[in-house]
Amino acid sequence: MENLNLLNRLMHWTQRLAMNVFGPADRTDADTPIIHRNDDGEMASQEQLADIEVERDNEGHSWGLRKTTHPEK
Repeated sequence: MENLNLLNRLMHWTQRLAMNVFGPADRTDADTPIIHRNDDGEMASQEQLADIEVERDNEGHSWGLRKTTHPEK
């Protein structure tokens, strides 16, 4: 029972510490859509990633391969 009391006191202490450091939780409206605007860096990353194809094996390993482009003859 003493361990439970110690754990309870520790949890309350960490909660107070988090409130003092980070402030209260953000309680925005969950129905409001999030608007994400891409900047130039994100657009450049998206262009680079467009040339990569993701492969997965049956064990769940993933890796990326550059898409091959066949030169026209």
